[in-house]
Amino acid sequence: MKTIFSGIQPSGTITLGNYIGAMSQFVDLQHDYNCYFCVVDQHAITVPQERLELRKNTKSLAAMYIASGLDPEKVTLFIQSEVPAHAQAGWMLQCVSYIGELERMTQFKDKSDGKEGVSAGLLTYPPLMAADILLYKTDLVPVGEDQKQHLELTRDLAERFNKKFNDIFTIPEVRIPKTGARIMSLQDPLKKMSKSDPNNKSFISMLDEPSQITKKIKSAVTDSEGIVKFDKENKPGVSNLLSIYSILSGKSISEIEEMYEGKGYGDFKSDLAEVVVNCIKPIQDRYNELMNSEELDRILDKGAEKANAEATRMLKKMENAMGLGRKRK
Repeated sequence: MKTIFSGIQPSGTITLGNYIGAMSQFVDLQHDYNCYFCVVDQHAITVPQERLELRKNTKSLAAMYIASGLDPEKVTLFIQSEVPAHAQAGWMLQCVSYIGELERMTQFKDKSDGKEGVSAGLLTYPPLMAADILLYKTDLVPVGEDQKQHLELTRDLAERFNKKFNDIFTIPEVRIPKTGARIMSLQDPLKKMSKSDPNNKSFISMLDEPSQITKKIKSAVTDSEGIVKFDKENKPGVSNLLSIYSILSGKSISEIEEMYEGKGYGDFKSDLAEVVVNCIKPIQDRYNELMNSEELDRILDKGAEKANAEATRMLKKMENAMGLGRKRK
């Protein structure tokens, strides 16, 4: 089987957009691929974090992975900082990276813009991300459009290393989901749904109460036309809600349009709220079960053990290729 790697930062509770765009798709992928899913806590510290909050978010995200439907018998789920090879390989890949190409990264520009002081880690984030991927002989990396530039750099670094030292890295391909990759804000449908949005009504958290979910969907921006129709350019708000409805219900956009022909947005939004609540409720139940038991720690211990074994093998190849340490048999 081909290998897939994906990592998510533990920077707060994930949104419905994260679930649709990433986690729900991971559940399908686990049956056909050798999957490594990682909570990338070392990436999180490129910007300031509160220690206890970071620990809580790390465990919470791991629980959400499993609650969303990942089977720990089929996938390897682990925490990045519990596999030291990531930081070691990240340093080695920094040494084959160029400052100019790191400074050109859009995310670095966005996150450093207007800041008085910027951590070196924010600049060297991409080589660490490259290490995450390359350590596992990854064939495919499922990412959103916003990470595509980092994946292109990962490919460049792998090819540069292979050419300069030894041909040990698999060159990964980008896998951008065909549907649901970009769920938009409920309040500004021209922006991606984000948990960092200061307007709490703009996103649905996977841990929101049913009443909160219903309230947010009912207050979602639409238009004055009152017609439930998919038209991304002229009706971005309604189109976003239709996408969510279609993905979570399994009904096609045209089926849903037909269901609400001659009806207003009130009925449409009420039914959508019910669809979302019915999807999220069992995930929340499983999440709470994991957070209140020792099962999650057992899963993460097993994942770290497997990831350490695999990553250490590749790290040794990297060290031998670069001439680090004493050559061992």
